Amino acid sequence: MNTFIKSTKEANQIVIIETDGYLNNEGGEAISAICYEKMKLGQKKFLINMAGTKVVNSIGVSIIIEIIEKLQEVTGKIGYYNLAPIVSKTFNIMGLTKYSTVFNSEEEALSNL
Repeated sequence: MNTFIKSTKEANQIVIIETDGYLNNEGGEAISAICYEKMKLGQKKFLINMAGTKVVNSIGVSIIIEIIEKLQEVTGKIGYYNLAPIVSKTFNIMGLTKYSTVFNSEEEALSNL
């Protein structure tokens, strides 16, 4: 497992991915590998716990956008929680929040995703 991915688990038919580190090309590719593998198995809902990710770059964000596009093809969804303020602002500026959801907690996400 890539060191960027701290853990993965499933709850309420949602794949929860916990990250740790810089969401750049390597981090984005680690997330996409899990999402695409799980999508092949029929999973359509993903939640990313970004408590350990304090910085993102445009390549990492573009990979998340690719995941969103693939999820839209299968009526899937992706959400995030525990975003650092700068990450939240970046996601807003880059338009991710128009096609995915930022939650305040895992509990809120599991109830609403």
